[in-house]
Amino acid sequence: MKKIPQLHAITTGEQDIIDLIAIIEVIHPYVDAIHLREKERNASDLQEILLTLRQKGVPLQKMIVNDRADVASAFQVRGVQMAYHSLDVCYVKPCFPNLLIGKSVHSVAEGKQAEGDGADYVLFGHIFSSSSKPGKKAQGLCQLERLVAEVRVPVIAIGGISPKRACEVMRIGSAGIAVMSGIFKHPYPQQAAQMYKKILVNGDENGARKL
Repeated sequence: MKKIPQLHAITTGEQDIIDLIAIIEVIHPYVDAIHLREKERNASDLQEILLTLRQKGVPLQKMIVNDRADVASAFQVRGVQMAYHSLDVCYVKPCFPNLLIGKSVHSVAEGKQAEGDGADYVLFGHIFSSSSKPGKKAQGLCQLERLVAEVRVPVIAIGGISPKRACEVMRIGSAGIAVMSGIFKHPYPQQAAQMYKKILVNGDENGARKL
């Protein structure tokens, strides 16, 4: 049976806690992982978010906390996402062996290094021009294809991936896609998550309702 590509939803850091929780509460059935990418929030804020999500029935095994391995471990979430400025994975993995550890990379060389350091997967981008990376050159599909061919760990593509472009990314052989604004800044986040998931399941845009 063909493995269905994963859908990762990544927070933008732009919602207040109440709105953020409300969005996660409605999208979690349709995504495989939700990254708390809240750069301006402290450990106490992350604790509040995770406690509230647990109370509302959101499975914490879908949650990935950016950069804060201590918070991720304390709440026994799925994993931690290490950024380019974070500790290298080889220093984190031995201390938190129960966490899935991802690494954000921006080149084939960085991807191979992350794999060698023990990363369980890499988040690669940005693939297309993205509002979250203004003025920065996109990696493009060719670099994504190179990375997929040169590492054994799953590659999750990120950056400017619209529903239509999700099909292009999947043809490269990526293990999945990560979406920020396309879900968390969409006027109807639940419907947006449903659309992306349908596309990944179907392998094309057929059956995905236009929003």
